[in-house]
Amino acid sequence: MNIAFPLHFDSRGRTAACGDDRHVRDMIEIFLFTNPGERVNRPDSGSGLLQMVFAANSPEVAAALQFTVQAGLDRWLGDLIEVRNLEVTSDDAKLTVDVTYAVRRTGDVVETSFERSIP
Repeated sequence: MNIAFPLHFDSRGRTAACGDDRHVRDMIEIFLFTNPGERVNRPDSGSGLLQMVFAANSPEVAAALQFTVQAGLDRWLGDLIEVRNLEVTSDDAKLTVDVTYAVRRTGDVVETSFERSIP
C-alpha cells in the first residue's frame, strides 16, 4: 500500500493508504500542480501549470505548455506511465488537464481529468 494524497488520516487514526492505481494518479496530480522549486531535493520537479491560469491564452502557448508538461511527465514518471494524450485548457481562473496514460506495470489505459480553480 502507498500513502494517499493529500495526506490525511483514516478512520483508525493512521496515515491513509491507497492502492497502486490511485498512487500513480496521485503522483501525476502532484507533478501537475507543483511549481518548480517547491520540492526539497528536487527543485526542477513540477510543471508550473498554476502559474499559467492567468497567462495569455493562445494556441501557441497551449501547445508549448502541453509539450513541456508531457516532457516533464516523461522525465519524472516515465518509468511508471506512458502518456498517450494530454490536453490543458484554461478558462478564466479554472485550469483543466485531461490525461490519457498507460500504466507500464499492468498495461492498463487510464483516462483522467484534473481541475484547479484559483479563488
